[in-house]
Amino acid sequence: MPEKKIGILVDEDFALLHVPPYPKPSFISFENPQRIRSILDHLDIKDLFKDKRVQKLNTIEIEENLLLLAHTRYHIEAIKRISNLGGGFLGDEVFITENSFNLSKKAVGGCIRAVESVLNNEVTSSFALVRPPGHHALRETSSGLCIFNNIAVTIQYLREIKHYNENVAIIDIDNHFGDGLAQYFYDDPSVLYFSIHEYDFMEGDIGLFNELGQEEGLGRNINFPVPPGVCNDEFLVLFEIIEPILFEFKPGLILIAAGFDMYHADPIGNCRLTSKGYQEFSKRISSRIIHTGYR
Repeated sequence: MPEKKIGILVDEDFALLHVPPYPKPSFISFENPQRIRSILDHLDIKDLFKDKRVQKLNTIEIEENLLLLAHTRYHIEAIKRISNLGGGFLGDEVFITENSFNLSKKAVGGCIRAVESVLNNEVTSSFALVRPPGHHALRETSSGLCIFNNIAVTIQYLREIKHYNENVAIIDIDNHFGDGLAQYFYDDPSVLYFSIHEYDFMEGDIGLFNELGQEEGLGRNINFPVPPGVCNDEFLVLFEIIEPILFEFKPGLILIAAGFDMYHADPIGNCRLTSKGYQEFSKRISSRIIHTGYR
């Protein structure tokens, strides 16, 4: 077996641009360039890119029309127009700055590049350090700090442009339910969406376990809602659920929507995961990918 190699996609723009207009502690202030800056600084301190098992990936510029694979023209033009005007807001949870349109488009390009690096056998797996995030974005609007749905556009790109025909599994570990991703593929039998997320069992919300998909996609949407306070061991129980599902589904590609706000110190989540919990998740999912042939 060839040596395992991981690709890490980085770009300084993600650590500089799309700065929230409000200071902390407003909700939108947490989608901040410092999230990426701190990671890049840590990678430099550790000299990670000097390791031959790690390959630095650069994002690619994509044509604006690629966004139409997963978004309406109106939505795309609205983001561009507000950016050109210097910024503004879309509801209570999405801010736009003068560089948000271009950076959001670059985030999509980064995800496409990261996935193609795996499919082209340049690396065994890849991690895209991009922002803004994407799993809440809907076809016709932004939502929950997300402007364009990076994963949805990437999958549609693989389908429509690259004619990739194998099944795709999405495992969403963000503390919040990825309603954008769920709605995109709710009736698509070739995309499995599995989400573990904090759920308010007192008040109720979307993302409950009985939302299973519809028509040909029935059974392809699987929610694993958990109460506040979940710890590492409880989080990792998801593997007991997802392993037989993946074995039956046989995806050619597994995508992780990697939000880390279940971390015990995160200000907008109420769970208690530690770094060891995320490390164990990574080890387990990597082991399953290697031993089953999934990528």
